[in-house]
Formats: sequence, C-alpha cells, structure tokens
Amino acid sequence: MDTPTPKKILIAEDDTFLAKVYNVKLAQKGIQTTFVKDGQEALTAMKANKPNLVLLDLIMPNKGGFETLQEMKADPELKDIPVIILSNLGQDEDVQKGKELGAVDYFIKSDISLDNITEIIKKYL
Repeated sequence: MDTPTPKKILIAEDDTFLAKVYNVKLAQKGIQTTFVKDGQEALTAMKANKPNLVLLDLIMPNKGGFETLQEMKADPELKDIPVIILSNLGQDEDVQKGKELGAVDYFIKSDISLDNITEIIKKYL
C-alpha cells in the first residue's frame, strides 16, 4: 500500500519562536514544514520545493508579505499555491489588499488560536 505523500507548508515568518510553535503543531498533524524569515527566502524556497500551502507574515525583513505575494502570483509556477496570511496588521485595508493580491485567507495572529490555524490549514490542503 502506498503511503500518501506528506503535505508541505512553507512558513514565511520572521518571529522564530512563533514559527517553531507552528512547526511543532503542524508536525503533530503529519505536515512537513519549511521555515524562512523573509519574502525573498520564501520565493526561493517555493521555487525549489513547491509547497502545498504558504503561511505568510506581512511584516518581514528584505521583502514584505504583500510584495512576496504579488511576485508569487505573477509567477506561473507559483501562482496556484494557496496563501494564508497570518499577520499583526489588522486594518480592513490590509485584509482587503491581501485578498486582492490572491491570499485565500487572512488572519490576525492575536485573534486566532493555534488549533484554529491547524484546522483552517487542513481545509486548504
């Protein structure tokens, strides 16, 4: 019997502690994670390692989340990968901009529990 290929998620998050927490929680669900700290690394990692989903922070060094999302959606190889934005930016215009640029969902970090994030991720995988 073939074992299913584990799902891969790219976590673009400059808060190392938070990224490790996501990593542990998702690993418990059998999901492989790759962790990068900025948008440029995220784009490089996506091309090298086609994830099934991207968790994207907006405020990161070198290249922010909006710019990363814009470049990703302009790239034919990457444009179909679903992106969930997890950010501390909670203004309506930020949420609207994220969705207009192609994010499938947008959550404010302080408003969502780790268990909820995990459930939402499973919905998109």
